[in-house]
Amino acid sequence: MGRLKYDGTSDPILVDDVTLAHLKIVIGTKLRRQESFMMSWVPREGGENRRMSAWIHPAIPLQFGFDAEEPPAIDAHRIADIMHHVNASGELSLEHISPPA
Repeated sequence: MGRLKYDGTSDPILVDDVTLAHLKIVIGTKLRRQESFMMSWVPREGGENRRMSAWIHPAIPLQFGFDAEEPPAIDAHRIADIMHHVNASGELSLEHISPPA
């Protein structure tokens, strides 16, 4: 299970390694273009928040942590689908990103 750490103070967002590898490409592309966006997710660890959202901006620290040493295979169609969704809605909703088959 991979970890996406945002802003250096919040708890990490737990995401499977394959999905995280795809998110890394999509988020990196958006930030390289200086395109900020909203990202939302349902925390796996439970707690008081049932749904979380964060404004993703190039100036805020972001770290991708993977359990596997080898990078997973990337599916170009999955990247295109995720990118289309975030560009169309302005929000990257992690619970709507289907895990690999």
